[in-house]
Amino acid sequence: MTVADDAVRERAGTAPMSHAQILQAMSGLYMGMFVAILSSTVVTNALPTIVADLHANQSVYTWVIIATLLTTTVSSPVWGKLADLLSKKLLIQASLVIFTAGSVLSGLAADSGLLIAARAVQGVGAGGMLALTQVVLATIISPRQRGKYSGYLGAVLAVATSAGPLIGGVIVDTSWLGWRWCFFVGVPFAILAMVFLQKTLHLPVGGRKVRIDWAGTTLITAAASLLLVWVTFAGDKYAWVSWPTAAMLGGSIVLTVVFVLVERRAAEPILPLWLFRNRTVVLAIAASLVIGVALYAGTTFLSQYFQLSRDKSPTLAGIMALPQILGLALASTIVGRIITATGRWKPFLVGGSVLITAGLGLLGLTRADTPYWQLAIGMALIGIGLGTTLQNLVLAVQNQVQLSELGAASTSVSFFRSLGGTIGVSALGAVLAGQVTRYIGGGSGHGSGVPRLADLPPAARAVVQNAYGHATGNLFLYTAPFALLALLCILFIREVPLRTTSALETAND
Repeated sequence: MTVADDAVRERAGTAPMSHAQILQAMSGLYMGMFVAILSSTVVTNALPTIVADLHANQSVYTWVIIATLLTTTVSSPVWGKLADLLSKKLLIQASLVIFTAGSVLSGLAADSGLLIAARAVQGVGAGGMLALTQVVLATIISPRQRGKYSGYLGAVLAVATSAGPLIGGVIVDTSWLGWRWCFFVGVPFAILAMVFLQKTLHLPVGGRKVRIDWAGTTLITAAASLLLVWVTFAGDKYAWVSWPTAAMLGGSIVLTVVFVLVERRAAEPILPLWLFRNRTVVLAIAASLVIGVALYAGTTFLSQYFQLSRDKSPTLAGIMALPQILGLALASTIVGRIITATGRWKPFLVGGSVLITAGLGLLGLTRADTPYWQLAIGMALIGIGLGTTLQNLVLAVQNQVQLSELGAASTSVSFFRSLGGTIGVSALGAVLAGQVTRYIGGGSGHGSGVPRLADLPPAARAVVQNAYGHATGNLFLYTAPFALLALLCILFIREVPLRTTSALETAND
């Protein structure tokens, strides 16, 4: 029996899909998720080389990452809304086409401005893959069985997260390739994912008329962008307490208030406000904000630490960050299977948030000469904690909403997780730059640029390495208390037994 035949039976309200059929249907989605995550991490170890080759400054270093994270974040609710209205399969294919176009343009970019713009396009496509994969997963698999497949998804995320820096490092360290191949490398995977999706994924097509909330989308994008511009340049171009800060922060608050007013009257709101009447949704969103910071801070700043404080090559920096990724992969897979077997999910959310807090606290002790085994333990704790919380916060929300709400609810959690990560990377990057300058000394000539250790005399090199080591430790120390807030939010989430029917089966009852 084919997946198409099974899909017909699903729409008729008969037997659910088998394990083999679900894996076949999800194969293209897993591959798409892999390439979406790969696109955001492949530049991590390559950025110092990219910035130097394009003769760019420190702000470009940050915005090459933020451009993708921002458009991934703000486009997710749009994709989620479209998933409630249109063919999910068609939308996933469209997101892959957009991603592929952005990847090619990024690889061909002649200057930093074009690279940032192309990375923004890439992020729109990646946002579609990240959001729609969660929606499809919730559509064809029951919450009770979803833990296992969410575990597979977490493993894919972990592999892509670890493969990205390693692939980027190898590409940069290979003279006949060059950094542009960091963007070209994902294109074959995206094309292969489109082929798999066409052959394996069969879902009913939505029949409602599409009404996209463009006003809400514009407002939330503007509010998030203004907030990111503020935290990126604060402490460098202007003081944290200054008129530019007041103007940008105040403007972001005003735009957010206007967004809420518009959403209250919108026929098809991009971020339905009624979701926030659900206590589980509110608490999961609040926890996801902090979880996002831990996820992106670890991958971004640890790589920079290994290169600038420990003087490691881009490839070796990727290898040294493996404890976090391996912990995430193992925890996602094992915990997913346990949740499917037992139906219990809250203990893993609580335990995961405790581990994240402990890991951040341990990494808060980081200095240039910190023993690697201590760093490895901290990274592993964060990885295991992320593996038990990332997908299961979404699962907790999906288990308590209707079929018509799946798209909006799922992407709301993902949206705020990405928003937390985006703001966190931007703010922590600004704090890092300020602290490094302070530890080195204003008259050192370091400025706001990213130094090349090989170009520095031994004495200056030691100062820079100590500065980056101390500043990186401070970043994780500052983040740890926020992880406690995530733990507090999770403690108040009410555990509801996981449903044993999928959304499609429920809709056909």
